[in-house]
Amino acid sequence: MESGIIFILLVVVIGGFAFARYLRTQYLAQRVKEQYEKKHKSYDAILQEYIPYYRKLDASLRDRFLKRTLIFRATKHFEFVEMEEEEHMSLLISAAAIQLTFGLEHYLMDHFHKIYIMKRDYHYGLFNIPFQGHVSDDGIYLSWNNFLKSYANYTDGDNVGLHEMAHALAYINFPEHEHEGEDEGFQYRWLKTFTNTGRAVFSRMQAGETNFLGHYAATNYQEFWAVCVENFFERPEVFKIQLPDLYDAICKLLNQDMLKPGILLHPVFEEYA
Repeated sequence: MESGIIFILLVVVIGGFAFARYLRTQYLAQRVKEQYEKKHKSYDAILQEYIPYYRKLDASLRDRFLKRTLIFRATKHFEFVEMEEEEHMSLLISAAAIQLTFGLEHYLMDHFHKIYIMKRDYHYGLFNIPFQGHVSDDGIYLSWNNFLKSYANYTDGDNVGLHEMAHALAYINFPEHEHEGEDEGFQYRWLKTFTNTGRAVFSRMQAGETNFLGHYAATNYQEFWAVCVENFFERPEVFKIQLPDLYDAICKLLNQDMLKPGILLHPVFEEYA
């Protein structure tokens, strides 16, 4: 009898979570639909102006990208520290996250509810050096002036938006972490391949080998990953020439290839389509 009651309670709880998820999905879909219908032309113009990745997409992929960006933005609280918020700021920061996760099924990074935006470099904790951005358990932090500079110069492999979003994605998916928002495809399908290839390159760099990724990539493995992401998007040609196996591993991990027409390697199911 007691076990039957427990089973019924479990069913009720699971059903409650499923219903709550359904309501959230419907709410987000409606909210995004309204925003898209009202402002998709102006949002499209903003993304085309600032995000080179977006400009390269065809019309159907730009449409998909914009909708994902609006959904991501709707799920986050953006806190502007000592600066005035402007609508395009949260749109562009959300676009940086979507650029990284465009090939993944789970792209909302649900573990992170808050994104903090500072005007410029800032100090964090007991560190003496200024930060351009960082990721911690309570949120994603970015400096707005550096974010804009990163996309204005999109050929140097230095992009604080992509860098910190890469840290956020690793925080959710890499083996040492177990967090809400994990993408099973990311975690199990190609992570081992990337790790095997990446660890070998990283070890050689720590032993003194130099390559186009630069010295900072040898700081630790998390920074190596984030620098790889920056260069994957901004300097794919040289990446593929110098480190072809590592480039291929990231392509498979992110389900994207910057040198392939259409970018996506495989189609992705859209929950909020």
